[in-house]
Amino acid sequence: MVLEANDRDLIDACRRGGQDAFRVLFNTYKDRVYSIALRYSGDATLAMDITQDTFLKLLSCIGEFRGDANFETWLFRMVVNRCLDHHRRGRRFLPLMSELFNMVRTSGETVLHELLRVEFEASVQEVVGTLPAEQRMVIVLRYTEGLSYEQIGEILGCTTGTVGSRLNRAHKVLERRLSHLRRNRGGNNE
Repeated sequence: MVLEANDRDLIDACRRGGQDAFRVLFNTYKDRVYSIALRYSGDATLAMDITQDTFLKLLSCIGEFRGDANFETWLFRMVVNRCLDHHRRGRRFLPLMSELFNMVRTSGETVLHELLRVEFEASVQEVVGTLPAEQRMVIVLRYTEGLSYEQIGEILGCTTGTVGSRLNRAHKVLERRLSHLRRNRGGNNE
């Protein structure tokens, strides 16, 4: 979401201390901020803490936003930093990445299929949770937020090549650690 002229007025009003303006900004972005935090942490309570920390940080440094970058990118960078701060503090993280490997359900799905799907998603979440923080965040921003390599690079402060490299490494780890699921789902093709 690129700020329109009236959005720039909203940012300016926030800089002047306008509580109503900040409330509008909060209501506009709270769901996206929470989504990133939840996908990264896998814990609703922790995601709420990260979201709160992000908006407290935004409130304290809204005056630093110069407007030469996309506001959403600037805000997402704050969310990423809060997630990484919580990670560095040694908190437990388990990303919820069911969208990453979402399986299509059919109307005739049996209880067994549902159990297998849940087991599959849990395995994916567990493996994603073991990725290094930089790779995990790229996975979250790419697959749950649907951001482009350019947007991710801007948020993380790296090149699109670095984004691609991190995604490639994460994909290889996921493929290697989840290959047993493909074999089990496909039957005995060996």
